[in-house]
Amino acid sequence: MYQTKTECLYHLLDFAVEKGLVAPIDRSYTLNRLMEIMQMDAPEEIEYAAEPVPETATAYLDRLCDFAAEDGVIQDSGERRDLFSAKLMGVLTPHPAMVREKFNVLSANLGPKAATKWFYQLCRDVDYIRVDRIAKNARFFEDSPAGQLEITINLSKPEKDPRDIAAQRNAKQTAYPKCMLCPENPGYAGRIGFPARQNHRTLPLQLGGKPWHMQYSPYLYYNEHCIVFNDEHIPMAITRGTFDRLFDFVDKFPHYFLGSNADLPIVGGSILSHDHFQGGNHVFPMDNAGVRIPLECPVSGIEAYIADWPMTCIVLKGEDRNALTDLADRILVAWRGYSDPSVNVHAETDGVPHNTITPVVRKEGDRYKVYLVLRNNLTTDEHPLGVYHPHADLHHIKKENIGLIEVMGLFILPGRLLSELDALKDYLTGKTAIDSVPGEDSPLAKHYDWIREIAAECGTSLTDEAAKTAINKALAVKCARVLADAGVYKHSEEGDAGVVRFMETVGFKKA
Repeated sequence: MYQTKTECLYHLLDFAVEKGLVAPIDRSYTLNRLMEIMQMDAPEEIEYAAEPVPETATAYLDRLCDFAAEDGVIQDSGERRDLFSAKLMGVLTPHPAMVREKFNVLSANLGPKAATKWFYQLCRDVDYIRVDRIAKNARFFEDSPAGQLEITINLSKPEKDPRDIAAQRNAKQTAYPKCMLCPENPGYAGRIGFPARQNHRTLPLQLGGKPWHMQYSPYLYYNEHCIVFNDEHIPMAITRGTFDRLFDFVDKFPHYFLGSNADLPIVGGSILSHDHFQGGNHVFPMDNAGVRIPLECPVSGIEAYIADWPMTCIVLKGEDRNALTDLADRILVAWRGYSDPSVNVHAETDGVPHNTITPVVRKEGDRYKVYLVLRNNLTTDEHPLGVYHPHADLHHIKKENIGLIEVMGLFILPGRLLSELDALKDYLTGKTAIDSVPGEDSPLAKHYDWIREIAAECGTSLTDEAAKTAINKALAVKCARVLADAGVYKHSEEGDAGVVRFMETVGFKKA
């Protein structure tokens, strides 16, 4: 525990110098800037002993927030501490022009992979990527009927403090920035209900001849999870231009994939108001899927097939990006207007469109790999949240939209599940009798039928570790079901015939 503000500030400065955020010659200047934020007139007289520089500055920031709360500089709530931490780190974060200049120099001299590696590390060092919180996530791989899935229980986003909720309700409403993806965010001080961005940096890009920007996600769901967003605050829209931009990006950064959430409610992501992509340096379960239905492509030099994946995924491979763009756009346009009532595919009802895609592009050597995942957001009385959405019996595990990341087989499950699944182990170890029905208000009530199914298969005298393994395996089965529910064409003779019928409308044939 650091006993004085000055000791903590000195350690933070050591960290900043060691990480290359602050030049040694600027140490006194930077100390003065930090003291201004801490409302200190001068550093205290202390005996200071340096310590090994840690991976992150979290411990120093937490302690400085403690001091600030004790001195009345901030209210001691979670969100206000986050705002204050970002303000401190904003002093240590290089100016945007300096970041862009160094990135461009590294890219020109050492290549794009070295440049993104540096930028990624910078975002970790300045605490924009919340390394400490991401480490709290539970993550594991588990076999399932869909193959091996990657499952994360997300604990990195903190719970809202009631005081912050009240403050947000009473605060003056403002529309600046318009959303968390707008280019005005870097340097913004934040407010209750909108995060501080003094330590946030983005990189300008040209995609499809228009200005875009790249940043990393503060709550990484996978390695080097980046977000690429339009310079303009315009809604998500999947068009031919989408493919041009995806190809432009992977040409610039061939070690990254890039994909887009669908552009319709239910099957889209959580942000539909600002056009953006997600990418990064990660291999997903969908990348390892084999071939379910080989296809003859109407264009020479292009390999095509339906992937052996629960969600209907068309895969195109080839070196000619123009030919791939033409094919992808042809499939998109055809799918937008395609109906096949025999398999419950309806392009629209009462003028409301239902069909769209989730596109992803990778580069493998000189070849591109294009994924086009067919999506449909039809709702019915039986399935009011979506026919091609997790059905009601899965909502105790996953009720939210199935976006790009889950489409590819990485599940981001709500943090509540960690304690709930841990409590369910007691049924499998015998600590809680299997016929002990949880009360209606218990968080376990929604899982009770499921744990009875697991107990019927595995018994109720397992060790803690065996119980955890059994629950994880059952969880992976549920996740595979989520994908199957979201898949438009099911893995059946009828489903296979249905997707082939669609592909024939755009000139493909079953090989």
